[in-house]
Amino acid sequence: MSSSDTRQARSLLNAAAVRERAHEMLAIGVAGGLDHWNVDLDRLSETARYVAAVIRDQYPTLTVPFHARWRHFAIDGVDLWGPAAGTRDWLDPASRARAEFDLAIVSVLLDAGAGPDWSYRDAQTGRTLTRSEGLAIASLRMFEAGAFSITEDDPWRVDAVALTFLTAADLAHGFQVTADNPLVGLDGRAALLRRLGQACLAEPDLFALEDEPRPGGLFDAMVDRADDQDRLPAPVILEVLLEALGPIWRDRLTLGGVDLGDCWKHPAIKRGDATDGLVPIHKLSQWLSYSLVEPLQTAGLRITDLDGLTGLAEYRNGGLFMDLGVLTLKDPADAEKPWPVSDPLVVGWRAMTVALLDRIAPLVRAELGVTAGAMPLASVLEGGTWAAGRRAAAERRPDTGKGGGGPPLTILSDGTVF
Repeated sequence: MSSSDTRQARSLLNAAAVRERAHEMLAIGVAGGLDHWNVDLDRLSETARYVAAVIRDQYPTLTVPFHARWRHFAIDGVDLWGPAAGTRDWLDPASRARAEFDLAIVSVLLDAGAGPDWSYRDAQTGRTLTRSEGLAIASLRMFEAGAFSITEDDPWRVDAVALTFLTAADLAHGFQVTADNPLVGLDGRAALLRRLGQACLAEPDLFALEDEPRPGGLFDAMVDRADDQDRLPAPVILEVLLEALGPIWRDRLTLGGVDLGDCWKHPAIKRGDATDGLVPIHKLSQWLSYSLVEPLQTAGLRITDLDGLTGLAEYRNGGLFMDLGVLTLKDPADAEKPWPVSDPLVVGWRAMTVALLDRIAPLVRAELGVTAGAMPLASVLEGGTWAAGRRAAAERRPDTGKGGGGPPLTILSDGTVF
């Protein structure tokens, strides 16, 4: 392997690279240069009005929180994590932050699409939940029960060693999986957490600076990258995650010995170097980056350049643009076929979704009369495009999945992408 290849691989492990190639893909699509997709930017204004209406409906004061995993730890507006964490006797703010990193990292890595037939009944609230909310509460309950801890006097932590022994059966028990309640990618999710445990053990300089190896050790690694005024740019959060988590992804592309993670090939993206055809997306890692902002802020850090991260290329955002007519398949029959995540049809869809989120955010703000400072991209996503995508899906596909509103495409996922 050449040092040039290694350097070029690392050039793809950041949000700026995701944004650059996403907008390039969109420009090619607008020009009619993609095999599978038509793009109609004239539909963006109507889509922005739809999103703005959803935001007004959900957040009448237009005070919208960030798109983060913490939103899913609430049921009917009742936060199941914050008050409990607030009453716990933490050793110091860093101890709480490490625990919140533990919880967020494991929960986000378990947050790929659940599939249409899975649900979770929460014994404490009596509620039956599906999709991201169900996955979140199931992972929260496992965390609270000490399912990821081997530290006898501290169940509220995730120990690397515990993860290395986690089985699909353990996960199935915690997530109430049965033959009649199947969870997509169960084996893949369990294997992913085992590889996370192995990565923690293999990289003490990232995961064990102030404690035994644990995912929450990344809190200390990020504190080390803050400046002397405790400022940390949000894109740096992503860069630390991509460095730390690269080895956990299975059967993904590598370049120069570097794991590229959520990065895929598409023939439309041309380069005269080793990155030719490569399209970085890093969806789960960016979702996790957004989810780590609040624990870092609670611990006293000032997070800057939040809009340096990109929107998320997942099926709610991508589905919004399909359902509102911004993106249409050149062959409508393609909507009926199952697609692997590596197919150029899916790669193009996901990349254009990232670029379209950049395009729609200022239109949504204009509809609402708010500034980018008052409503950063993370809030537009939450308020927002993700919620609007779910609503549009429920209106158009009410009979798909538990609770209706399945995605507009059938994606063959191993439980680690969508």
